[in-house]
Amino acid sequence: MQPLECQRARFSIPADVHYINCAYMGPLPRVTQEAGIAGLQRKGVPTGIGPRDFFEDADRARALFAGLINAGPEGVAIVPAVSYGAATIAKNLRPEPGRRVIIAAEQFPSNVYAWRRMAAEHGLDVATVGPATPERRGESWNEALLAAVDDRVALIALPQVHWTDGTRFDLEAIGAAARQHGAAFVIDVSQSVGAMPFDVARVQPDAVLCAGYKWLLGPYGLSFLWLGPRFADAEPLEETWIGRRDSEDFRGLVAYRDEYQPGAARFDVGERSNFILLPMIVASLQLIREWTPGRIQAYCGRISAPVLAEAADLGFSIENANWRANHIFGLRLPPGLDINILQGALSEHNVHVSLRGSAVRISPNVYNDTNDMTEFAAALRAAAAAVA
Repeated sequence: MQPLECQRARFSIPADVHYINCAYMGPLPRVTQEAGIAGLQRKGVPTGIGPRDFFEDADRARALFAGLINAGPEGVAIVPAVSYGAATIAKNLRPEPGRRVIIAAEQFPSNVYAWRRMAAEHGLDVATVGPATPERRGESWNEALLAAVDDRVALIALPQVHWTDGTRFDLEAIGAAARQHGAAFVIDVSQSVGAMPFDVARVQPDAVLCAGYKWLLGPYGLSFLWLGPRFADAEPLEETWIGRRDSEDFRGLVAYRDEYQPGAARFDVGERSNFILLPMIVASLQLIREWTPGRIQAYCGRISAPVLAEAADLGFSIENANWRANHIFGLRLPPGLDINILQGALSEHNVHVSLRGSAVRISPNVYNDTNDMTEFAAALRAAAAAVA
């Protein structure tokens, strides 16, 4: 595998801005910005937009996302948000009262609220599972999740990596346990796919949710939902005209059809044929296909290794490398270091990261370089020196 080089020239981030915060919002590549501007101009004179344009970019986006997760495009729906996809899944799960939903502690809300509502409507328990010990955080967290799976479980909803600190979950092992007990298995890959390999053939989930504006480097307001065989006969959240069979024939739209389009297109949001957003996500997904998630993951690990070693020497707590991702990871402060001091040092060095839960979350991507990481390390040193 040819190592990936820094791709900063393909983005608009100024050299003195150290944006190590893709988990918050992925910056748009230059080519993606250009695609959005072209879409705006096209909509300004819509005489060139024909019936085929309502379908072709959507199918391109479907196929490109499917390629990232090793799935077929027929299983991919285009939705506006992860919460929309979760609501679609919840609508089609009808668990018996008294069963249980398993989620991870401090999971992102879009992968929580739909299940809480489903639990309230169907008389289910929600089991929130966290790590057993801080010393073996990732390992003990995965052990606790596996121990929680039994015949009562109706649904397990997890991310591939935790959004606050990049803790990895052993989805293959947890998925096998879910299948053994007949539970639905739903994965939110918003903080991983695009920068980390994911394979539906290996994990065998029932559904996959992914926001487009983070690691897919796309616009806000466009996400993906992949649905497996469990949802082959599921009902969409809304009844759209474009989700019906033969909707490509605009002259025949008044010959109303109850049959849906084949595959997951029935689950697409209404007005999914966005002539601005779809070309943008297509442009970004084409770049990610060129770079490949495996090379992106390796690149992030390569530029992060020196700063992680220095952070450990300064007393920051870091998850074991076996249980965290390279593109998103958390540092927990050493005793005596006030978060306000660290925030001031980060600001002084123009370093942009996030505070999530109890962790300082760092999330590099292909536009980051060694200078970004050097400035981040300098901010850590400055903060540590202030309390030495």
